[in-house]
Amino acid sequence: GWILDPDRKKMSKSKGNVVTPMDLFDQYGTDAVRYWSASARPGVDTAFSEEQMKVGRKLANKLLNVSKFVLGFGEADETVPLADAVSDPIDRSMLAKLDAVVEEATVAFEDFDYARALERSEAVFWWFCDNYVELVKSRAYGDGGDGGTVSARRSLRAALGALQRLLAPVLPFAAEEAWSWWHTTSIHTASWPTPTALDGDPMLIDPVVDVLTHVRRAKTEAKRSQRAAVAAVDVTVPDDPARAAVVAGTDDLIAAGSIDVLTVARGEAFDCAVELAAE
Repeated sequence: GWILDPDRKKMSKSKGNVVTPMDLFDQYGTDAVRYWSASARPGVDTAFSEEQMKVGRKLANKLLNVSKFVLGFGEADETVPLADAVSDPIDRSMLAKLDAVVEEATVAFEDFDYARALERSEAVFWWFCDNYVELVKSRAYGDGGDGGTVSARRSLRAALGALQRLLAPVLPFAAEEAWSWWHTTSIHTASWPTPTALDGDPMLIDPVVDVLTHVRRAKTEAKRSQRAAVAAVDVTVPDDPARAAVVAGTDDLIAAGSIDVLTVARGEAFDCAVELAAE
């Protein structure tokens, strides 16, 4: 495919509409420019876009920030096999969801569809940051008992290692920097991630995230801090698997949402009633 200028015309020296990357490297960073390039699908015309480079810069910064955050939870005993350390069903569900993306990205790269690999890796990365990390951070800090804390920390680090390697081909410098914080070798000589195969249910965590999303939305709409206390959350779910999922994630939800009381009942449709505590 061709690279197109803002007027959707092919960039070429003869037309005088080319843009050299040196100033863009200085302005947005090399990883950001590479991100824009890697977002272009093979065989498809792609518009030159500084806005896309801004997205790449944001992604690179987030990779550094979430790496620092996850590693800040503390060490977990790496000598215990992952299958034994990860005991919480919510943690196993997250890793199963990530396993599916690792498989998709691997197939995409083998087919030279780097844009598809980036798309899937980026999507699960943001989901991991916005949902899973926020859901289990209290347990990872040590509030969930020894077994729960170990499970959360090992899961967070296993996911972080896979995500850093998934994004390394597109964000080589940010990924190398973040990797160096907990490894002595280069990420670019590390093995490609493989599925953990812990047999978790990738759908189990979704209803739990839905509840957390409702709680966050209620606080935002009320113009309250996300740390604001919640007096009660009443969840109704239409089927037993979803109900069991929310029950499994109750402790994490209570901690993540600052919830006093959370009840789960069967209903005709999914619903989540949030009552904020008095200010």
